[in-house]
Amino acid sequence: MPLELSIRQLVIRLVIFFAISAIVGLWIGQLYFVLLASAVSLLAYQYYFRVKLIQWIWNSKAISPPHAEGTWGRIFDGLDKNIKNYRTKQKSLTKRIGYYRDGAEALPDAAIVLGHDLTIQWSNKKAGRLLGIQWPGDSGQRIDNLLRAPEFSDYVIAANYSEPCVLVSPVNADMQLEIRFMDYGKDQVLLLARDISRIHRLEEMRRDFVANVSHELKTPLTVVRGYVEMVQSTEHALDPHWQQAFNVIESQVSRMDRLVEQLLILSRIEAATEDDMLPINMPEMIANLITDANWLNQDKNHNITVTCLQTLGIVGIDSEIKSACSNLISNAIAYTPANGEISITWQKKGNKAIFSVKDNGPGIRPEDINRLTERFYRVDKSRSRNTGGSGLGLAIVKHVLQHHGAELIINSKWQQGSEFSIIFEESKVISS
Repeated sequence: MPLELSIRQLVIRLVIFFAISAIVGLWIGQLYFVLLASAVSLLAYQYYFRVKLIQWIWNSKAISPPHAEGTWGRIFDGLDKNIKNYRTKQKSLTKRIGYYRDGAEALPDAAIVLGHDLTIQWSNKKAGRLLGIQWPGDSGQRIDNLLRAPEFSDYVIAANYSEPCVLVSPVNADMQLEIRFMDYGKDQVLLLARDISRIHRLEEMRRDFVANVSHELKTPLTVVRGYVEMVQSTEHALDPHWQQAFNVIESQVSRMDRLVEQLLILSRIEAATEDDMLPINMPEMIANLITDANWLNQDKNHNITVTCLQTLGIVGIDSEIKSACSNLISNAIAYTPANGEISITWQKKGNKAIFSVKDNGPGIRPEDINRLTERFYRVDKSRSRNTGGSGLGLAIVKHVLQHHGAELIINSKWQQGSEFSIIFEESKVISS
């Protein structure tokens, strides 16, 4: 039964209690004595149950509250009801936490809950197998005190978690891990570590396969080209029909040779390291690229304009940057109709350096823009074949820029031209 007791009711009860005591006192001729005895007994009654309540809360191991009648009985019943509700909710919460932990333990990845100061609050068992993090033994430790890999320290200091961090497992040197940070709850961070050793090995196998096959194809292609050119150079050795056939063979060998050369470039880019980066004189490089572009432009007769900031350079790998810029320029020349307009710009915008190639060619459909940097992807296969395209040019550009921490921005409208811009971050920019 719920306790519904207002101050007014309490006052009425006290008045009735003391009124009855006064009547009894007047009846026996001991008014003050009876009133005093009633007040003392009421006070003793209240303190008796207060003591029982305190002992039950602090000392007793009993689950149920003490037995009492009246107001104190209702108080104890109310406390008992609230405690039971609390225990029911606690059981439900404990069960949910159990489900959460079971789910976290079932993850194939290591999961670590970190505080806003990157101290470890909880981790699953997989974290011990992949990272050597043990919970609760490592609870309260900063994650970067336990994972001391330089690349991880730089990753934490940079606090740019849009890309994962790849490092060798501190538990197993043959294991490659991909680590990601993400916001979790309030003022918490969730660290996920995934074993990518198999993917890493497959990627290495793919790179080695492409590099080896491309290298092995160079020799037979050179031999075939040599014999074809020897036959073509022999006057009146073949009928016109066969001469045409050998011309086709020669063009296809040249196309395949370009494809192999681009595959080798991709392999070299993937194998390059940060130690290979040196200051690059971009104005000088662009001037050389324009000289080559003018030779390529003889048939198309485009109007090529150049705007170049002579005091602006970057830090990078010369051959890679040259390859990326050359690809953008040659694409503009190849895919822009004759007598078109091509604008090449090298400038500084804020703290960043931008190399851009803009043309008034046919443009690119919106559905094709996001796939342009895929290997062997070509918007128009027949047109690419006619221009000698292999579908690897922009893939090379993409890999070069990833290696240099740069970004490729493509702005294009169908039938209105395109602009390809390479944006170099401040860390790579040199101004003289």
